[in-house]
Amino acid sequence: MSRPVSRVLTLLELLQSGGLRTVAELADRLGVGERTVRRYVDHLVDLDVPVESVRGRYGGYRLAPGHRMPPLMLSDDEALAVLLGLVAGRRTGITAAAGTAGETAAAKVRRVLPERLRRRLDAVLDSLTFTTAPAESAAPDTAVLLPVADAVRHHRPLAIRYTGGRRGSGGGSGSGSGGGRGGERTLYPYGLVAHAGRWYVTGRDLSVGADRTFRLDRVAGARVLPGTFEPPPGPGPAERVLTALATTPYRHEVTVRVRGTAEEIRALLPGSVAIVAAETGGDGASGSGGPNDGPWCRVEIRAERLDWLPGLLASLDRPFVVERPDELRGLVADLAGRLMDAARGTPPDG
Repeated sequence: MSRPVSRVLTLLELLQSGGLRTVAELADRLGVGERTVRRYVDHLVDLDVPVESVRGRYGGYRLAPGHRMPPLMLSDDEALAVLLGLVAGRRTGITAAAGTAGETAAAKVRRVLPERLRRRLDAVLDSLTFTTAPAESAAPDTAVLLPVADAVRHHRPLAIRYTGGRRGSGGGSGSGSGGGRGGERTLYPYGLVAHAGRWYVTGRDLSVGADRTFRLDRVAGARVLPGTFEPPPGPGPAERVLTALATTPYRHEVTVRVRGTAEEIRALLPGSVAIVAAETGGDGASGSGGPNDGPWCRVEIRAERLDWLPGLLASLDRPFVVERPDELRGLVADLAGRLMDAARGTPPDG
């Protein structure tokens, strides 16, 4: 590559790093005169790279938003970060694009890499394994995600066309849940939240006058409406979504008292599974006092099945009391019996 062409590409890389660059700074970095810098900028403009000239004492050059993406100049670390990010996004199901956009983007990045760097990155990608299975893909459509994000950022009302979903599956839930009811909705969107491979928008549903949480992959259309609103004080969007998921109606409503502070219990139980509230004035399960006195919390869990809860409660390694349902007490007793048999070395029946 000739030196002038190499310097023009170096100029592009400097401009892509962001901010305004003075002519003197660029001349010093490129090792050329200021007139040559201006000539190199003209070369980039001829290639349809949107370089913007800023006049004045503190003027210089910067990249302006253009109608197409200019050629990217990536360092080794940047190229690896981009490809690993695309791979991780696909594995977690959080890639914000439907179809094969993530795969085609990765292929385009790889195709323009030098052979030496491409071999090194392929070695990383080919040797990389994950400890978890790929998440179910529930990527929102870009035509939905972008207007939702715009409405959230600028506090604008949002009209969505919601397709609904099965009650308890994480769609259309929230305070005073409307289940998975579909149809046209108008929202005051508080925030976008990515959780467990899915995207959610949470906000005030004006059609019912209550807070709601909606899965973006079930939104068929979204458009920003005129006007603005003021987001309310209180929990942030992530906490609102986790609370909505934890309070979605399920077959069983479980209440358990667990010894420990609310902070300690929340660190052991995901917010999307359990609602934890500190009790006041409680000094034990039976109120008898003693050396093991301490704070207690009330934990509420909604579940389709109960068979996984005894193991979860045992894993807390804390005193607990099942208040409801009675069926869960029996399952806990069965687990305790099996653990006692295992500790004594007693073989299971049959």
